[in-house]
Amino acid sequence: MAWRLHREPAMLVGGLRALIVQALHPLAIAAVADHSDYKSDVWGRYARTSNYVVTTIFGSTRQASALGARVRAIHRPIRGVDRVTGQPYSADDPVLLLWIHATLVESFLAAYRRFVGPLRAGEADRYVSELVRQAELVGLDAGEVPTSEAANQAFIDSCRPLLVATRHSVEALDTVLHPPLPPWRRPVWWVAGQAAISVLPDHAVELYGIRRNPAAEAAVRPLVSSGSQFARRFLKPPPVLQEARRRAAAAGL
Repeated sequence: MAWRLHREPAMLVGGLRALIVQALHPLAIAAVADHSDYKSDVWGRYARTSNYVVTTIFGSTRQASALGARVRAIHRPIRGVDRVTGQPYSADDPVLLLWIHATLVESFLAAYRRFVGPLRAGEADRYVSELVRQAELVGLDAGEVPTSEAANQAFIDSCRPLLVATRHSVEALDTVLHPPLPPWRRPVWWVAGQAAISVLPDHAVELYGIRRNPAAEAAVRPLVSSGSQFARRFLKPPPVLQEARRRAAAAGL
């Protein structure tokens, strides 16, 4: 199921949605804001994050394990105190790691359903269960990670009382929606940004003070859907996906 969902370029929208939602957790965004230069290296961070997701899903076990070890090493020294809540944070805190994982899983499912197609009974649960292995790579124990969509959503809902739109959250939102781009590429990114907003949960929209634009949301849905189909059919997939197809063919799948 993970291979089936993530072969779709429309999952980019799910990644953008996840970043927007994740930034509402004050400790998660404090760790990012205090210990990274994402605003001055937007595309570098995006490339590293995208490569991590694609490689841990389509890559070999050895490739995925190596990336997981690298992420754990980066997280280990990241500690501090959030200036908004006054609470301490650490990047390897299991609760924060699970928040990032669960919202990413939720966001990918939301993007797939809106821009690719529906999932049959049990398919979403299978996807959630498969991605437990991805969560283990960053240091979570399998027993701590939800194995069904309902359990994944229950964990996210349990975090809602903690969520707040801080200055760092708003800056992250602005960076996602308005990254540095040449003028000719901005309309394409506007479509991606509006698509991400269209699948945001209502509580996130309210916390950010975003005004939904039903006309824009209706207009971008067919653009993202058709663009994703075109890209999957006619653009060269990343090498790690091509290698995954070769491994599957060699195994007779």
